[in-house]
Amino acid sequence: TTMYLNLLILLQLLSSAGASESGIVGGKIAKPHSRPYMVSLQHRGHHVCGGMLIREDFVLTSAHCLRSAYPLTVVLGAHDLTKEEKKSRQEIQVVHHHRHPLHRQYSQLTYDIMLLQLETKAKLNRYVNVTGLPKEDGSTPANIKCSVAGWGKTNSNNQGSGVLMEVAVTVGEDSECKKVWQKYFDKKQMMCTRTTGGKGFCQGDSGGPLICNNKAQGIVAFNYPERCDDSQYPHVFMKIPFFLPWIKEVLPTPCKKNNYVIY
Repeated sequence: TTMYLNLLILLQLLSSAGASESGIVGGKIAKPHSRPYMVSLQHRGHHVCGGMLIREDFVLTSAHCLRSAYPLTVVLGAHDLTKEEKKSRQEIQVVHHHRHPLHRQYSQLTYDIMLLQLETKAKLNRYVNVTGLPKEDGSTPANIKCSVAGWGKTNSNNQGSGVLMEVAVTVGEDSECKKVWQKYFDKKQMMCTRTTGGKGFCQGDSGGPLICNNKAQGIVAFNYPERCDDSQYPHVFMKIPFFLPWIKEVLPTPCKKNNYVIY
């Protein structure tokens, strides 16, 4: 069983990149630009992963998104990736990838978090904005309703619509996740959502935010790759509150001098 789980997770991680493999299962099309913090991470014009803008010059995402796609471009203000969207879209190069130093040292699944430093600051407007982060050591109780969003793949076989999809999900008990994922689930740094009714994320949504009470509480991490909508397998997210000390450590603190803000 352990070997089987290992193989499944490895397949998921390997298939998390690629424009043909992305999206949400059991969801609906999001209202255009209703999630201005959403980021499409792209490699040579192809969507690879999701992410969230947490500061004008920093994006939060999954560390494993870098494994098969380098360099990455951050696309902000997008809704339909098949269109140019000149009015809303901003494309900014990544100048530095801050992967959590413990990612892959212990496991490919733990510490799966990365900060991307942008070459220039994003222009904040009605199409592009930052998302709020939760409090340190905060927790999201089981049975709370949250939402997750991403581009494209809406079941295990199709290649995606290219428009941003969203779905409502319910936070599960840590014990539910542990029972299924066994040693791969670390409740200290992970949380999960139930896949009741086949609702959740699919390949390529990695790095996208789990939004609960208007705050980003989780980062899309891993699930059962052969069927994203299999209700037996909870979907797993990195728990943002656990990583806040590291996030604050990486983000440079602006200092004021003569009424100017210097970064």
